[in-house]
Amino acid sequence: MAGEAPVSNPWLSPARPSEGNNGEPRRSVQDVLTAPTGPTAPQGAGVPAPDRVLPVTAPQPVTGPGWWWLGVHGGAGVTTLGQAVPGGRDAGRAWPAAEQPQPVVLVARSDAGGLQAVQSAAQQWASQLVTGVELLGLVVVADAPGRRPRVLRDLLSLVSGTVPRLWEIPWVEQWRLGEPPTAHVPKECAPLARDLTRLTRPA
Repeated sequence: MAGEAPVSNPWLSPARPSEGNNGEPRRSVQDVLTAPTGPTAPQGAGVPAPDRVLPVTAPQPVTGPGWWWLGVHGGAGVTTLGQAVPGGRDAGRAWPAAEQPQPVVLVARSDAGGLQAVQSAAQQWASQLVTGVELLGLVVVADAPGRRPRVLRDLLSLVSGTVPRLWEIPWVEQWRLGEPPTAHVPKECAPLARDLTRLTRPA
């Protein structure tokens, strides 16, 4: 897809070069999806089951545009994110599996515990312990203001290679103080909303 950077992950097909002066129309920024950072389908064989797994439920499926927010740990930020980026449903910390694969977005805080929980959830998906879901990616919500420590940056880099896409939401002091998320929406929510809308739009 236009605008995607080359990816070295063996589970991904090579990215196409950008379109431009070759006679084809250049896509606008609004049409370009965030580039994949990891596998877009479970790997299955060779991926061991994680030590801890999230439960699997069978909720009322999403049949139109929309997706499930799956918080991989308590306090991940699903409720706040659901208000700042409308269109999703809270999966209640369980994989929303159904006969028609359900679009799922993992949500976690950027601290060590949150990123380790992502590793377990991604491993559960990759090992095909969960069926009936379409994993769209991961949203990491900052757990503190300022630059992350090196160890957390490295862990996030590792984790981002286990899911199809990564979106990051910065620290929002007003959210911490209990102000309405809709009144203080960081600019990073715009590409997240754009991507999820496009990924869940009926063909």
